[in-house]
Amino acid sequence: MRSRFSAFAVRNDAYLLRSWHSTTRPPRIEFDPELRWERLEILATTGGGVFHTEGTVEFRAYCVDRGRAGHLHERSRFVREDGAWVYRDGEATG
Repeated sequence: MRSRFSAFAVRNDAYLLRSWHSTTRPPRIEFDPELRWERLEILATTGGGVFHTEGTVEFRAYCVDRGRAGHLHERSRFVREDGAWVYRDGEATG
């Protein structure tokens, strides 16, 4: 999760696409030039250990969007695909 947040912050679309599950991966990522990701707060995790095949991360990501402070609160699901952890999907929680 932290690496994906960092990739969003520096607009590394290649990494984001590589770390996205093949069944939910978009064809491309278009970054909003007016949106700047600033800080990530991990709120809770489940699974995700060495012997797990899936896990969740609940987080709050803080941003500045067109000069206004904001945040995204999401519960993301990650799964192993070809031995690597990848983002499957997420649900915004508020």
